[in-house]
Amino acid sequence: MSATTTRTRPAHSQDVAPRHHRMPRPAKIVLYVVLIGIAAAYIYPFAVQVATSFKTDAAAANDPLGLWPNPFSTAAYSKLFGNSDYPLWFRNSVIVTVLVTVGRVLINSLAGYSLARLKFRGRGAVFAGIVAVMAVPGVVLLIPKFLVLKELGMYNTYSALVIPLLADATGVFIMKNFFESIPPSVEEAARLDGAGTLRLWWSIVLPMAVPAIITITILGFQGSWNELSHFIVASQDPNLVTLTKGVAQLSSGQLGSGTQYPLKLGAAVIMTIPVAVLFFVFQRRIVDTGAGAVKG
Repeated sequence: MSATTTRTRPAHSQDVAPRHHRMPRPAKIVLYVVLIGIAAAYIYPFAVQVATSFKTDAAAANDPLGLWPNPFSTAAYSKLFGNSDYPLWFRNSVIVTVLVTVGRVLINSLAGYSLARLKFRGRGAVFAGIVAVMAVPGVVLLIPKFLVLKELGMYNTYSALVIPLLADATGVFIMKNFFESIPPSVEEAARLDGAGTLRLWWSIVLPMAVPAIITITILGFQGSWNELSHFIVASQDPNLVTLTKGVAQLSSGQLGSGTQYPLKLGAAVIMTIPVAVLFFVFQRRIVDTGAGAVKG
């Protein structure tokens, strides 16, 4: 009769994860100082922009980099909202941005799911074409965009501002990679119950893609809100001017002569606020496309 012995390891010999090397206090202080300096270098121009928007024209010209308006004045904002088309520009930007953002989430997620799950001939070539589009500079497409919009009778309409921006190659790429990270097994039960492709996309897969959807939403909002070159070639109607195009006109002296630094920077401050708020609110949700996938 042979006895089997079981070797037990002493508690003190158990594997212990190696401790991370702790940075010396002087080095940590130096690092914090450097990081604060870098942050200040990024924040300072925005602080100058906000401060200058509350200066008078003379004060802005005499002390363009000062952070304290002396005297404090809201004349620039009064002129923007009372003696310009700035409210119209803001409304147009909001309409275009909302439509483009919603459209990108739907179209990019549908295209990404199709490339990730559906088996069809030429799928690889389609995806390769999408990746190739990402390498094409946007300025190269401006003249073709203008010609297509003109031939389709869409020039000088809201459709011309919105439809060409409804899908983007980067969004499709992100959604495809995210959907591929989700195991197909999560869809099998619903498929056995008779759910179709659209039902699987809407009810099963899309709720799992919240991190990617938030990323697409932020990128879509920022891209359409800050877009300029497309709006230049899509319309010349004064009633369809967006914020980016209007602020560019302000920079060329549309509302009068002189430098008008407070007026121009005040317009830029208001334009910056929506994107800044969006990033502050959702900064923790901008994650890589692998996060949120169900582990098999």
